[in-house]
Amino acid sequence: MPQITPFQAVRYNLDHVGSISDVIAPPYDVIDPELQDQLYKRHPANVIRIILNRPEPGDGGDEKYQRAADFVQQWLSEGVLKQDDQPAYYVYHQQFEHDGQTINRRGFMGRVRIQRFGEGNIYPHEETHPKAKVDRLKLTKATGQNNSQIFGLYPDPSNEIIETLDAACQGVTPLEAVDHLGVKHILWPVTDEAACEKVSQLMADRPMFVADGHHRYETACNYKDHVIETEGSIDDAHPANFVMTMLVGMSDPGMIVLPTHRLLRGTPKFTSDQIVEKLGDAFECEKLSGGLDAAGEAWGRMEKADDQGLVAVYAAEDDVWVLAKATDAAAGLMKEIAGQQSDDWRGLGVSILHRLVIDRLLGCEGHPKPTYVHEVSEVIDGFRGQGSQAESDGDEPYTLAALVMPAKLSDVEAISLHKERMPAKSTYFYPKLLSGLTFNRLK
Repeated sequence: MPQITPFQAVRYNLDHVGSISDVIAPPYDVIDPELQDQLYKRHPANVIRIILNRPEPGDGGDEKYQRAADFVQQWLSEGVLKQDDQPAYYVYHQQFEHDGQTINRRGFMGRVRIQRFGEGNIYPHEETHPKAKVDRLKLTKATGQNNSQIFGLYPDPSNEIIETLDAACQGVTPLEAVDHLGVKHILWPVTDEAACEKVSQLMADRPMFVADGHHRYETACNYKDHVIETEGSIDDAHPANFVMTMLVGMSDPGMIVLPTHRLLRGTPKFTSDQIVEKLGDAFECEKLSGGLDAAGEAWGRMEKADDQGLVAVYAAEDDVWVLAKATDAAAGLMKEIAGQQSDDWRGLGVSILHRLVIDRLLGCEGHPKPTYVHEVSEVIDGFRGQGSQAESDGDEPYTLAALVMPAKLSDVEAISLHKERMPAKSTYFYPKLLSGLTFNRLK
């Protein structure tokens, strides 16, 4: 375990929809109302109508899930969606720009046999929330299929698995799509039985770490329970035992983790002197000149140092960034605050930032949920009221900002193996996987 198998995906029929770029969408949980509306207008068969069907006038409850199911059935009957004739692994490359370079992240989609977290070697790294799982379960029950894939990571230091599949793609015509961010997505179905069997054997018994899609994975477990309750029992080959998953090797050169910085409301406004004083001997502090725009310098120095113990906090009261490096005293305080957690967990930048800096030393425990952004420019724009993210969150001004290092893949692996969950938004795996390239029928 985990057992990974090829599957016969349901896919869009290009003879009906024309361009695949017109019918795909990012994951449901990153789609705001404006993008939802754009996707609705882009094509009458855009996958948004399945993964995030919008409420309509007169809705009293769960009608949107039935509408999504009706679209699935209509598109299947009309041939807009069509199931592939042969089981395949679907090689999936994503090409994107980062730091002035073109990056290619390589993975493949298959079906992974479900096992509850804690009962095998499939590991989560983030907490989940009941509301999201209820929502996804209703959609899965209504549509009878996996509408978006899980994102899983697996160890493969030599990248043997993806190299095997890439070799099998020679001579296979790919499907190409470009998303709203300009990321190019390329898909090859690999039906060669020898290649697929080799990949299945190579993947056997490797651990899988869920990078993204924790709610969808737990929903798949809950859907399996639902099917068993409904049917009494199911055999090992029943499709409800599996979940559609994108698998990426942790050593793939295109596998990068981006930061998630924080903008906060509802805290006191601090001066830089107050921040330095409150952080005390737990941090070595340096004030940066240049006002709010010094965020760029702070982040540049943090990236170069590549140190989880480095955070930068913006003092809004006097317009100064404070670059703070954790000391041995900080480690001692973290052990006092989170003694039940592992050293790996306590050493994470996000753990240090939230549990020690914001909650304990600055005394802001219980603050409203932060606004999460990924670019330093978004932090600056947020404070200046120029960013769409800030505008969508309301008119109340931000009072505090922080730059924090992202967790590394080695951190994800170590903390997952400890059976711990990271603090919220510890990782941001870019780019997001598309919804609409493949569907996996569960009936």
